[in-house]
Amino acid sequence: MPDTRTRTRTLAGLLATLLAVVPAPAPAAAQDSAANDSAARDSAATAAGADSGIVDSTRHGGRAVGLTFDDGPDPEDTPRLLRVLRTHHVKAVFCLWGEHVRQHPDLVRRIVADGHTLCNHTMRHDDLSTLPPDEIRADLRRTNAAIRAAVPHARIPYFRAPYGAWGDSPRVAADLGMQPLGWRLAVEDWNPPGTDELVRRIREGVTPGAVVLLHDGGGDRSQTVDAVARIVPRLRAGGWHFALPAPRPRP
Repeated sequence: MPDTRTRTRTLAGLLATLLAVVPAPAPAAAQDSAANDSAARDSAATAAGADSGIVDSTRHGGRAVGLTFDDGPDPEDTPRLLRVLRTHHVKAVFCLWGEHVRQHPDLVRRIVADGHTLCNHTMRHDDLSTLPPDEIRADLRRTNAAIRAAVPHARIPYFRAPYGAWGDSPRVAADLGMQPLGWRLAVEDWNPPGTDELVRRIREGVTPGAVVLLHDGGGDRSQTVDAVARIVPRLRAGGWHFALPAPRPRP
């Protein structure tokens, strides 16, 4: 039978093992700190100004087009899309789905490192049109906090409502310093029709100053990536250039 000292050493070893595997409270504190920092940055952005008008045009006129990509990041299609955009020196807006951000924070860091602009696209892609303002605000703040957990101090100048179902979200987003971001051309790549068809829809549907809605997440977006790789040089050859959305709606 073990003596008292042996039992004591055994109990001490078990306690040390338990302490090693039980998470310390620091991560929760860190999450609270990140959330508080995110809320503070939202307040600072509010001071800089945003309004509830929905932007659907580029900041530069003429034959300009703004590419925006929803529902990412995706581990397969987002890296491919980033390579395409980098090859052609195009900057775009990525409208991020909060739960996907939590799953793939490294991809958010790659998006920012490549110089693209971020947009809040809610935490779980819920329809906001019937939600009260306090629930919308809580969702948008959680999404911003998730993005900033991946990229501290990230700028999130835009918000886009899932399905274009806005409800009270434009006013709430503006209160948080984010400009609501719409579109003029929805390519409808959520039901992939084939790369050739996507190229045709973009080529024939684009108009000067249009913000274009595309997707890099939420399903298989390989056709979208292939279409972007083909349409960007074609548009450039036709005298088009690529620009970010306007910071405010045009009067």
